[in-house]
Amino acid sequence: MANQTDLIRDGYDQMAEAYANERHYLRSDKYLRKLEQVIPRQASILDLGCGNGIPVAESLLKKGYLVTGLDISPVQIKAARKNCPRGEFLVADLLELKPHEYSVEAIVAFYSIFHLPRKKHLRFLQTLNTFLPIGGWILITMGDKDFEGFHRLHGVKMWSSHYDPVKNSYLVGDAGFEIELDEIDLSSREKHQIILARKVQDLE
Repeated sequence: MANQTDLIRDGYDQMAEAYANERHYLRSDKYLRKLEQVIPRQASILDLGCGNGIPVAESLLKKGYLVTGLDISPVQIKAARKNCPRGEFLVADLLELKPHEYSVEAIVAFYSIFHLPRKKHLRFLQTLNTFLPIGGWILITMGDKDFEGFHRLHGVKMWSSHYDPVKNSYLVGDAGFEIELDEIDLSSREKHQIILARKVQDLE
């Protein structure tokens, strides 16, 4: 995975400006609104794969939520700190997150989990479980079909890895979550599975 990790980090560094210019085509706002309906004001939220902070972290911070953003791209994190000075943004490899490393009330992961090897998705979701209390929430995007390999994103070579939606939903349930919303988002130029789920079980 080392080569893929370098590829993903360098790729998002290189495409930072192009990705920012096109990010509005990924219509995530309506799903953030659904999350906001089930979490308290000023809740602590972990934004995984936060990019430059726009629109997700920016939107949440404006509504009074406490946001910590993680991204593998130093260029994106530098931009996030500038765009969203009220948040905390750190360069981090999501694969290196440890159980109980964070304690938050909700986790958002838009367009990031499928850059991790799919054989590690369950363990990753189980790690996220340990960051949350019973009743905590995750809002995540997953792949819309079974795929693992290289592709182009904004003219840059990229790597993604994901199962089909049925398997993805199973993994979320197996990681101790109860799914409240599970749909394929067709509102943008890309198709993604959107899952909003509540933690119902401690795994450790």
